[in-house]
Amino acid sequence: MTDSTLFRKNFIVITGGPGAGKTTLLNELRRSGYPYVPEVAREIIQAEMSSGGDALPWKNAIKYRDLMLDRSIESYHTALSNHSEHTLFFDRGIPDTLAYSNLIHAPMSEGFESAVQKYRYNKQVFILPPWKEIYQTDSERVQDFKEALTTYHTLFETYKQLDYELIVVPKLSVDQRAAFVLGHAGQIPIDRAPSAQS
Repeated sequence: MTDSTLFRKNFIVITGGPGAGKTTLLNELRRSGYPYVPEVAREIIQAEMSSGGDALPWKNAIKYRDLMLDRSIESYHTALSNHSEHTLFFDRGIPDTLAYSNLIHAPMSEGFESAVQKYRYNKQVFILPPWKEIYQTDSERVQDFKEALTTYHTLFETYKQLDYELIVVPKLSVDQRAAFVLGHAGQIPIDRAPSAQS
């Protein structure tokens, strides 16, 4: 079990498999005055495709995974410096990288185990379930819906094993989803910081 004092209450993760409406939800929360930290995976893929690099899931998955961990830790440190007292949502957390490593059956270094224990978020993690009706692929999201299902279950188990409490966000309109998240997050309580920039 993890010491509950290590959880950072004002850092709230929203995760889920690809194409579940996560970014749409986070943009709705931002419009309501709650900033968020974007996921690093898309940024890495876009940069690697532009530069001709091979740190891509379909070229060099291990290199991509390691870069994703490094960038996730950097994002965490930046958030800590800029938003140490304010509520901040995260589009995926560092445990997502561990889940990805499990998905590709890659061996993990001690650095991975250390990172997921050292860089903690709020104990409550919001997870969006697979939603076939809204699922779409694009140049950066190449997984099919079956892979999205597998990703969801792996994420759920990974966070659970790290002693997080998973809250499944129901399949509702985006404004209803935002209200659901804020309603549950309000039990923290939540301190809005409209002037903060993600």
